[in-house]
Amino acid sequence: MKNILWTVALCAAVTAHAETVYVTLEKDNALAVVDPIAGTLTKTVPVGQRPRGIAISPDNKFLYIATSDDDTIKIIDAETLEEVGRLPSGEDPETFAVSPDGSRMYVSNEDDSQVTVIDVQERKAIKEIKVGVEPEGIAASPDGRWVISASETTNMLHWIDTESLAIVDNTLVDPRPRALSFTADSKFVWATSEMAGTLTILDAETRQVVKNIKLEVPGVTFDKIQPVGVAIDKDNRWGYVAMGPANRVAVINAKTYEIEKFLLVGERVWNLAFSPDQKRLYTTNGVSNDISIIDLASHKVTKSVGVGRYPWGVVAKP
Repeated sequence: MKNILWTVALCAAVTAHAETVYVTLEKDNALAVVDPIAGTLTKTVPVGQRPRGIAISPDNKFLYIATSDDDTIKIIDAETLEEVGRLPSGEDPETFAVSPDGSRMYVSNEDDSQVTVIDVQERKAIKEIKVGVEPEGIAASPDGRWVISASETTNMLHWIDTESLAIVDNTLVDPRPRALSFTADSKFVWATSEMAGTLTILDAETRQVVKNIKLEVPGVTFDKIQPVGVAIDKDNRWGYVAMGPANRVAVINAKTYEIEKFLLVGERVWNLAFSPDQKRLYTTNGVSNDISIIDLASHKVTKSVGVGRYPWGVVAKP
């Protein structure tokens, strides 16, 4: 009887800690599947040509993967890893944002200087919104009110009202804005600027800049500091910025906006994703072909996992 109870308890513990990380591999045309608890690569499956942006549906059932050279966003069953559909993304999709309820997707079309709005259930495009030159970073606010598109060449954030699907304001930011993230309460937006080496924090109500942070690392030359991915925890305590060829993640106090420390990760760190319980942070390191696992209680890098050539996007599910 004791053995049975011990087995049941063990199974429950394993189930409770089960988690899967998915990583797009731009040069392998594949998706890497990682067990972050064991710190191992589980499998790699082909998904299409030049996969980059990735997201997961709110119910964790489906992965959305932008296969840029296929000019589509593929819908992948998160369990079987089989393709179950495609979304009409427009040409060369790279990044996109899913609405909080999962009903819409907003896709950056860099070559066409537009954002394509997709009805996910109907699998059809319902609107094309002209924005600035080379839109890439895009984010949807948790309260469903805003979508922001960042235009790299125009150096501007375009505020799109989700009801009218029209641009209602524009905010000039530092050169080459790359990625965006809202705080969980939708009150603030953090935007990275790759060429300026800065992080800009904006008030979502006024759409004005409240803080600009210069990212400087002792011993690292300015040209290596190219911030891209950004993530803020749900309690608005900490924010994290992937710093590209500086090979570091900046840890920023989300209350004081002070840089607390820099974490050395793999080479050319691109994007970031939290574990579902936000106890860990995962980074994609494009040149070293691995991901780094960061323990957020200690703010220490605990492991790197080789995943394949040019890891780009990353998401996790329980």
